[in-house]
Amino acid sequence: QVHPVESGGGLVQAGGSLRLSCAVSGIIFPINVMAWYRQAPGKQRELVAQITPSEVIDYADSVKGRFTISRDNAKNTVSLQMNSLKPEDTAVYYCNARELISPWRNSWGQGTQVTVSS
Repeated sequence: QVHPVESGGGLVQAGGSLRLSCAVSGIIFPINVMAWYRQAPGKQRELVAQITPSEVIDYADSVKGRFTISRDNAKNTVSLQMNSLKPEDTAVYYCNARELISPWRNSWGQGTQVTVSS
């Protein structure tokens, strides 16, 4: 089984920073696209950032220039450095691992709460 486990959420004031980490077991990490999603109350889950095995990176427009995604294939981890946080960044953040070869598993962590106060 695939187990993404997030850590690093919490409460921070607007303008502050947080770093989220996700450790994944049960997969061949280098063949997975790793991503961070978030879901705010009453809203759909949305992609925040993703990084491919070759480290091609995409960000949501709302976080460009403030968030940085990175991966460590040796440690099976993916991180999200979040700077200049805004109240609208408040959400549950989920780690996602998507395999690029069979069995094409798409796995989610349990989520970690990020709350940004104004």
